[in-house]
Amino acid sequence: MLIRPRRNRKSAAIREMVEETTLTTKDFIFPLFLLEGKNKKVAVDSMPGIYRFTVDLMLKEIEECLQLGVKAFDVFPVVEEKHKDKMASKSADENFFYIKALKEIKSKFPEACIMTDVAMDPYSTDGHDGIVDENGNILNDETLDVLADMALVQAETGIDIIGPSDMMDGRVEFIREVLDENGFENTSIMSYCAKYASAFYGPFRDALDSAPKSGDKKTYQMNPANKYEALIEAELDAQEGADFLMVKPALAYLDVIHLLKENNELPIAAYNVSGEYSLVKAAAEKGWLDGEAAMMESLLSIKRAGADVILSYFAKEAAQVLRK
Repeated sequence: MLIRPRRNRKSAAIREMVEETTLTTKDFIFPLFLLEGKNKKVAVDSMPGIYRFTVDLMLKEIEECLQLGVKAFDVFPVVEEKHKDKMASKSADENFFYIKALKEIKSKFPEACIMTDVAMDPYSTDGHDGIVDENGNILNDETLDVLADMALVQAETGIDIIGPSDMMDGRVEFIREVLDENGFENTSIMSYCAKYASAFYGPFRDALDSAPKSGDKKTYQMNPANKYEALIEAELDAQEGADFLMVKPALAYLDVIHLLKENNELPIAAYNVSGEYSLVKAAAEKGWLDGEAAMMESLLSIKRAGADVILSYFAKEAAQVLRK
């Protein structure tokens, strides 16, 4: 045989030399769950190794991650039921613990990239990403004002990236215009442009207690059967002023990540969601697979598919492996 591909696999040095995809800590955004109060660290039972932190302990967690080379964080608020109402009013309250914590985090670590979440569900008694009318319909246009108010208050804390995760039509342009009108032209928007109505979000909803109280999210999140619809969403969000385009979930949608990468100039992000994380962790705890190897292979596959940015609960653990 004249052609023997195995010659390029015969040693670690050669394999590394011809390696097509390289994973680094620069690729990661680490999602974090913020609790109200002080000195509290509460495990998320359905996500082994993941915790909810009050801001004092979250600062320590961020510091540890920065030392490992993870420089970007997506902070989600755990909102107690007493703070929730139908219009998610606490989401735009500058005195709310989430907003105060964002200021503190950015002040302590100005070098870190801090991303926030824009959607009504953590703050809403309905548990939906938009306003729910008396018939159970999600009101798109009326929700945009709430999302824009929320985004503006978050931008005022000095954070770097706004993450609209709600999937309302037109929200990127609406938020972009409000941010620009108020002097926040440099605040980025990472659009959840292809967010699917997935079964892989369960552990995340446990962490935030944000599951819908009735119905589901299929009228606004995308049908898992559809791939090319993601191109429509991506084109719209790019035209409306998005700086990044995100696919969520990641592992079950590698084809969508690849499709967006091949058809867009903007950076592509992928969210390696809670269910994807917990599947690996649960199987590893049972001894059914090598958890570390499966983690690294999963993350590598997401990058190989075309993701420039990976949001993952594995970020800290993977950084420790990469450091070794």
